[in-house]
Amino acid sequence: MAEFKFSDAGKSGENKRSGGIKTGTVVLIIVIIVLLAIVIFNCFSIVDEGYIGVKYQFGKIVSDDLSAGLNFRIPFVEEIKMVDVRDQIYSVNTNAYTSDTQTVNDLNLKLNYRYANASLSSIIRDIGIDNVEGKLLVPNVAKIAKDAIGKVKAEDLVQTRSEVQNTIQNKLTEVLQPYGIIVTAFAIENLDFDPAFEASIQEKVIAAQDALKMENKTREKEEEAKQIVIAAQADADSQVALAEAEAKSIALIEEQLSKSPNYIDYFTIQKWNGILPQVLGDGVNPFVAINGASGSTTTSSKTPTTTPAAAE
Repeated sequence: MAEFKFSDAGKSGENKRSGGIKTGTVVLIIVIIVLLAIVIFNCFSIVDEGYIGVKYQFGKIVSDDLSAGLNFRIPFVEEIKMVDVRDQIYSVNTNAYTSDTQTVNDLNLKLNYRYANASLSSIIRDIGIDNVEGKLLVPNVAKIAKDAIGKVKAEDLVQTRSEVQNTIQNKLTEVLQPYGIIVTAFAIENLDFDPAFEASIQEKVIAAQDALKMENKTREKEEEAKQIVIAAQADADSQVALAEAEAKSIALIEEQLSKSPNYIDYFTIQKWNGILPQVLGDGVNPFVAINGASGSTTTSSKTPTTTPAAAE
């Protein structure tokens, strides 16, 4: 009797093929997920605070006002670049000459500026953000500053630095504004002259300060003298006023006495203390001596006098 045997080789091959298909499917799925993640990730771009996003589509600007935060873009087609719109600082060291041919060494100039949002596209197209300093600031800042400093004397430059700074800032604003560059501040941070000239300026300043002190002292002395004169005049005026008041008072009394002779008697009665006099007389310069111990009274006068007791 014949025996039939079935081999497992076919089943083993099928299992291998099935396992390969499953592994390939898993790998494909993982690749698709990764690709999708990459695509999704590239659909968004983050713009930091203080920056503006500029969107390019195949190298062409399509938007220049993307605000800070998450912004959408088409992957592999659009690109977003950030432009810093905060205040920028440009600084340069140079030398200059004043109108009286004094050399200003190591002149440090500092310019604060920013980009005008409305002009950002034209700045990028016509100049380039990275070329602003080289094309606009380098040829203008030092030149305008030197021209302004060359119109003033060295001593005046020291004393009126703020005015010179304002002049330079206004001129820079006039030149740079058409390009979309807004000047926010300008400063001359260092003025270094020849040591001999600086010493002469210092001596002149000290002399001016000493003269001012002497002038102030002179004014102080003059003011003190004026106050003394004013006080003396016030005292004299006061004395005159008192004299005039007293004279008027006497005149009024005399006028009143001439009209009413009995007024003096009335005035005497008002002032009397109620005690009768010890001696009465009509002579001139009566002399009365009173001895308190004996109670005797001695009277000497050219005119006889009468005491109240004798009269009784």
